[in-house]
Amino acid sequence: MTIKVGDKVPSVTFKKITDDGLADIASEDYFKGRKVALFSVPGAFTPTCSAQHVPSFVNQSQALKDKGISAIACVSVNDAFVMQAWGEAQNVGSAIDMLADGNGEFARATGLTLDGTGFGLGERSTRFSMIIENGTISHLNVEENPSEMNVSSAEHMLGQI
Repeated sequence: MTIKVGDKVPSVTFKKITDDGLADIASEDYFKGRKVALFSVPGAFTPTCSAQHVPSFVNQSQALKDKGISAIACVSVNDAFVMQAWGEAQNVGSAIDMLADGNGEFARATGLTLDGTGFGLGERSTRFSMIIENGTISHLNVEENPSEMNVSSAEHMLGQI
């Protein structure tokens, strides 16, 4: 079953590289008490994700924050080390939290998975974005074609808030 507007964000643990090393980020804690713009991509360093999706949120990060977004998070079924390296390559700085869903737990819990086995990618997350307010999904934008970026962009999200 796919997650929908009005649902609570699934309880999972993301991984993130911090100044202190590899850290567990509990979804309940991360989304509690704030408004978060989250976007999910099929894979780090992949064409649409690198050329369009991450840059969309980097370029619009201040505009999103001006509209009340407390944090922006990128989630992908990659390990935390890949997510950190990708964030550095994309120059996200402190604008975007690069959260690793290494085992695909968040992707499966949302029901927004993508079968990438034909491309050697295994099970991934499909391309989507959502606004999460105090742990509850208020907006959900899922791409019909995960190789395209139409409704999951930061620009589309800005029009929703």
